[in-house]
Amino acid sequence: MEMSSATPTNPSVFDPACSSRHALELVAGKWAMLIISALENGPMRNAALMRKLGDVSQKMLTQTLKELERNGLVIREDKGTVPPHVEYRLSDVGRSLSEALNVLDRWAETNFPALDAARERYDAERASGTSA
Repeated sequence: MEMSSATPTNPSVFDPACSSRHALELVAGKWAMLIISALENGPMRNAALMRKLGDVSQKMLTQTLKELERNGLVIREDKGTVPPHVEYRLSDVGRSLSEALNVLDRWAETNFPALDAARERYDAERASGTSA
């Protein structure tokens, strides 16, 4: 049996036993990435996040926020008022992730036409039977 080569001083996302892989899995989900990006400009309440994200269910938003909070990316602040007033904001680690995701967001916004065109070409070739 091969020993893991990843260590705290030599992490590797290619090592299934390395926690860095868990970090990638955590942030790779659509909702986690969008929530982190949505919070980059400051704290938001649950309803504002739902409006910003557009098509997330309350259940998925709640689950994702809890997981981001559990992993130290998001801070939940209960204002202790009636009715309840809860805000979510990025932690320092969450802000550093937001900076990285901002680059990915801009890439997606810039390159989606090329991706759409490639997908349409691929599907058309498969439908006509002319693919290699």
